[in-house]
Amino acid sequence: MDFSLSDDQKMILELVEEVSQAEFALRADEISKKGEFPGENIKKLAELDLFGVTIPKEYGGLGMDYLTWTLVSEKISKACATTGLIFGANLLCTYPLMVFGTEDQKRKFLPPLARGEALGAFALTEPEAGSDAGNVQTIAKKGEDHYTLNGSKIFITNGEVAHTYIVITTMDRSLGPRGLTAFILEKGTSGFSFGQHFEKMGLSALPNVELIFHDCRVPKENLLYKEKRGFRVAMQTFAAGRIGVGIGALGVAEAAFEEAKKYSKQRVQFGRSISSFQAIQHTLADMATEIEGAKYLLYRAAWLLDQGKPFEKLASMGKLYASEVAMKVTTKAVQILGGYGYTKDYPVERYMREAKLFEIIEGTSEIQRGVIANKILKE
Repeated sequence: MDFSLSDDQKMILELVEEVSQAEFALRADEISKKGEFPGENIKKLAELDLFGVTIPKEYGGLGMDYLTWTLVSEKISKACATTGLIFGANLLCTYPLMVFGTEDQKRKFLPPLARGEALGAFALTEPEAGSDAGNVQTIAKKGEDHYTLNGSKIFITNGEVAHTYIVITTMDRSLGPRGLTAFILEKGTSGFSFGQHFEKMGLSALPNVELIFHDCRVPKENLLYKEKRGFRVAMQTFAAGRIGVGIGALGVAEAAFEEAKKYSKQRVQFGRSISSFQAIQHTLADMATEIEGAKYLLYRAAWLLDQGKPFEKLASMGKLYASEVAMKVTTKAVQILGGYGYTKDYPVERYMREAKLFEIIEGTSEIQRGVIANKILKE
């Protein structure tokens, strides 16, 4: 396993680092306070062709590997978690298209996604289907040349800003997971509308929206993979997506650690910087060690995905560990900053609120432990 970088990878990552710190990081606090979609950041990612990192060149992308995408996403997320999650949600649309899409579907939908002209989203979660992914209630009825969708989805990242959606439905509720069917849905389709915008404790600018389907007609050529094979589409997409969510958590943890380390060197108490006190040193040491552990799990999961080897266990481990590390590191960062850490004058309180979401999305920590246990008991 070799994580050494090629010249092309180094060039891209240097560019992403420069843009992320010079632009995204400076806007992150304002984006959070105003709750406004970070359009400038998304435009810049599109200009740099970063939405197409993993998309093959024949479909307008850069044709690079998932490890490169992971490294890019880490830098974006460290600068602005909102932008990182929007970037990550796009992968939840492009990945299943690349893995399960027909040639015609790839040629139609991937190029605009690669260029950043269209954003993607993945829609499975419903009021009765979250951790219980097989309990999807949105029903798809087959017609002569189309399918008709009725139901709703909630908490969908990229919500109404997306243009292309992978929607998981059921064709027979009594079959549970075996009835699930995936479709590609385009914004503007008749019968497809948006509902509630959910307000959250953190990441207020991240669009999480309700999708509503009322006699929504989807052409038969937009069936993704096969009828009643949507559970496979969903589970494989989730596995890849967990790397992205873990990387988002890692970015937040790294940002909080850097802020705490910087403050500890500047803050003077009892005549010396608090970084000279053993209690602070040990806390920083624990934070740094946990961050490195999370990084290794996620990088290795991405490397396994690139090698075509089983990566699902490592993806769940990485997502679980990184999200919990993010919560611990951001909490410790607030503690190091003391009273200042609890104010909005410093970003660590925002990092702490942002970190919590990563323990929930793409499968809660409890679900991840179940997935991991299932994998190791079958080995």
